[in-house]
Amino acid sequence: MSKVFTITEGLENLGAMSTGGQGSVYKGRRMGPVFTAIKLLPTPIHTESEDDRNFRNFRNEVTKLQKVNEQPNPNVVKILSSGITDSGSFPYIEMEYIEGPDLCELLKPPYEKIFMLKEVIRVADQLSSALAHCHKVGVKHGDVKSNNVKYNIHTGNYVLLDFGLAIMSEEQRRTSIRHAGAIEFMAPEQHDGKMLMETDIYSYGIILYELLTGEVPFPLHGNGDAGRNAVMLAHIENPVPDLLSARRNAMPNSWDAEKQGHEMQVPQWLLKLIEKCLQKLPKDRFSDGTQLHDAIVRGSITASDSFDIAGGLSNAALRSENERLHNQLMQYQQSGPPPKQAVYADQPVEDASRISLSKPYYYTVMTLLVLFMGFSVYSTLLKKHAPAKPINQDSLQNSSNTTKEDTGVNFGAKYPTDDTVESTQLPKDTVVKKPVVIPKPAPDTLKTEPDTVNNIQ
Repeated sequence: MSKVFTITEGLENLGAMSTGGQGSVYKGRRMGPVFTAIKLLPTPIHTESEDDRNFRNFRNEVTKLQKVNEQPNPNVVKILSSGITDSGSFPYIEMEYIEGPDLCELLKPPYEKIFMLKEVIRVADQLSSALAHCHKVGVKHGDVKSNNVKYNIHTGNYVLLDFGLAIMSEEQRRTSIRHAGAIEFMAPEQHDGKMLMETDIYSYGIILYELLTGEVPFPLHGNGDAGRNAVMLAHIENPVPDLLSARRNAMPNSWDAEKQGHEMQVPQWLLKLIEKCLQKLPKDRFSDGTQLHDAIVRGSITASDSFDIAGGLSNAALRSENERLHNQLMQYQQSGPPPKQAVYADQPVEDASRISLSKPYYYTVMTLLVLFMGFSVYSTLLKKHAPAKPINQDSLQNSSNTTKEDTGVNFGAKYPTDDTVESTQLPKDTVVKKPVVIPKPAPDTLKTEPDTVNNIQ
């Protein structure tokens, strides 16, 4: 085991990690000037016992906050410690110090009034990741606003800070809201002291609206009660001003026309996401940070204007596409028929009389044609090589008798003589030709005919 020794003042040696030929590596702890951020809560805790309700609430919420850092997230500030101050008995939480500007500072000179689209999407992704990380362990931030999100100049990440409202009771939150300076980011239900996961979603939508337009939807004019009440009622009753119009009016003069046109092409999925976040009723928003982050991932991957952030095609997108097609059709009708294209010598001319067949139908017809031709060839060859049919003797005998009967020749009958012809009553001018006398065959000749047939067979 390595010997433990002091390295230098303010740097504590916690033991060797590895040793090699080129030296040793030790685990150390810096004891010098380490900066942290400490959040003091306004309600003091007089006794650290279970009988004190404020102490119980503080201890329970701090236990939840500790779960946030069980798995570190680069977009969530680390909670270092918590306790009760020696002076005044105020509860506090100690967080890491993030060096860098707040989001609200990045909207002021010398920076531009609005963020570029690329950076807005980057903030949207990282901040939704922070909310998803907190909501998974049951921690509701309750005070999401642009000056509670810092840009870490060392890591380049946007980090969610200040979980002060997360460890307050509803009564403490209600009192704090009445005197808070960030009423422009608070959801309608927060004015009743309620804090839900959907509350963080609403404030998140306000931040994105501010980054795109340079101003929150319902800005606070003055710090008086009248101005604060006007903002509160606007969150409850008034519709959110059109984001694209506000962004167009806030375009910096230092951007040329091409850049302004590009920066006005806000993705439809991002507009729909912000619209859903800023719904008046909590049930109409995303239920938690996880659902919000998943929607951003889907929207950024598809990058389609017809993508509905809740999944599928939205009615608004379908109506927009229908209007676009209708306008395009009207333009074609007004411009008249399209000009005929010139036909070049090497360009094939389509024959209007030619009939086009689909591939399945064409293959079916060709298959039947081949089968028919094969069957025809097979039938022809079968007839050509078939054996001769034998001649039946009885058939020949019947055929011979039939021939004799059909001809009307009776070899045993006598032909009429000249006297017979002359005795017949005929007209005087009628010329009667004498028939040719066929001699009667000999009996022996008739008997030999069957034998002749047999010999032929």
